[in-house]
Amino acid sequence: QVQFVESGGGLVQPGGSLRLSCVSSGFAMGYFAVGWIRQAPGKERELISCIGHRGGSPYYSDSVKDRFVMSRDNPANTAYLQMNRLKPEDTAVYYCARAYIAGYSGSLFDISDFDSWGQGTQVTVSS
Repeated sequence: QVQFVESGGGLVQPGGSLRLSCVSSGFAMGYFAVGWIRQAPGKERELISCIGHRGGSPYYSDSVKDRFVMSRDNPANTAYLQMNRLKPEDTAVYYCARAYIAGYSGSLFDISDFDSWGQGTQVTVSS
């Protein structure tokens, strides 16, 4: 059974940092791209970062570029999202998910390419 378990969310003040973790099971993560997607209250889901199955340079959305850093550890079946200089508008539920396109090893995916979402972890940025 394909499964993702996200953790590391919580309440943080503006300007603070959090590190999210995503542990996968039930499949070989090394064959899939992994992405972080967030959904704020009343808003559409937003793909904020993704790394292709071979690693390489991650994709970042404009909303998080230069503040968030994504990494992955294939042997540990784990992906991470280091979030720095957090803003109130970063408040959302953060999910990880996988994507696969045959013959493609890059980090550019559409949110519709992702499946097998985790339950998410809540991040709240507030003073």
